[in-house]
Amino acid sequence: MSPVPEVLFVCVHNAGRSQMAAALLAHHAGDRVVVRSAGSAPAGSVNPAVVEVMAELGLDLSREVPAGLSSEAVDAADVVITMGCGDACPVYPGKRYLDWQLDDPAGRTAAEVRPIRDEIDRRVRALLADLG
Repeated sequence: MSPVPEVLFVCVHNAGRSQMAAALLAHHAGDRVVVRSAGSAPAGSVNPAVVEVMAELGLDLSREVPAGLSSEAVDAADVVITMGCGDACPVYPGKRYLDWQLDDPAGRTAAEVRPIRDEIDRRVRALLADLG
């Protein structure tokens, strides 16, 4: 692992789960971790319900733009966390992979997204403790 660990969160559209996870890890870790997120088939914008529930925590995702998954991003990462991207996520030897099974917030209301956000926050905090 590099001196400052690099974490890549990947989901299909990079409009919900991976955006929340990246924002939460960046918030909790500060400059102790390099955080990126990407999608195997990126959407045009971040899910509005995700933007709303993250704003409740003081995290502004309104200007975020879903990004496509690249081999370079995976190669740079020490830890790759997948969230439902299936076979679209490239696998590199020597990388640590975690697969977080989480509900997709697509098409859900803010009330339905809050528990997903809270579960991601719990996992992000555990990951940060594990990274040291």
